[in-house]
Amino acid sequence: MAAVLVLAAAQLPGAQSAAHAVPRAEQRISAVEARQGAASDGHFVYAIGNNRIGKYAIATGRRVASWKGNSRRFPHINSCTVVERALVCAASNFPAFPPASSVEFFGSDRLVHLRSISLGGGPGWLTAMDRHHGQWWAAFANYDGRGGQPRRDHRSTLLVRMDDAFRHLQAWTFPPTILERLAPNSVSGVSWTADGRLTVSGHDRPELHVVAVPAAGTVLKHVATISVVTSGQAIDWDPRDPKLLWSVDRKRKQIVSSRPQF
Repeated sequence: MAAVLVLAAAQLPGAQSAAHAVPRAEQRISAVEARQGAASDGHFVYAIGNNRIGKYAIATGRRVASWKGNSRRFPHINSCTVVERALVCAASNFPAFPPASSVEFFGSDRLVHLRSISLGGGPGWLTAMDRHHGQWWAAFANYDGRGGQPRRDHRSTLLVRMDDAFRHLQAWTFPPTILERLAPNSVSGVSWTADGRLTVSGHDRPELHVVAVPAAGTVLKHVATISVVTSGQAIDWDPRDPKLLWSVDRKRKQIVSSRPQF
């Protein structure tokens, strides 16, 4: 259990400030769905956009499958991750009140919607999740001003560890050094690296934050902030090429791969 809760990464030089080296984009794939985030299974990359998902072959950049749902039933799918043969997606009713979230399962082959797990009301809108050591790690977002909850703002954003039934086991807030860079928005992406580092992305800055679960207390440890080639949104590390990061360029409607430097 200790291995799950405490990351091996030590405090790195440059923590709490963005690195200057910006990685180059290795591949850009045009995708009309590239609005909220990207996910990869190593052979294909998935573009996520509210109520649309596109599946693209990494080798050719060609779209091989797509899905579009009813916007009233699926108002805000923000991110997905591939687990075995399923695309597991974080969804919510954002910006409706009160916040309510669900986990949506799709067959990764043909993008057929398989099932929905309603989480009901929660501490924010579910924006991102990843699976690590047999458990789910999820971000529940909160925002300032328009789109935010009364008496809650970006500082109320939580990282939550959940079991297979999506029951909350533990939760942590983010440190001020990360919150000030998320404001007025929140966490959009959560993804574990192959070597056990937890990375989170914001809404609009070209950077990733590396965090660690503290040995005690309620606030995550800020290990480092690194530069990336795209501006925020949900991310995913490639399972076949562990140093390759997938993200989206919203303005260009592209899925982008790059190699950020830790």
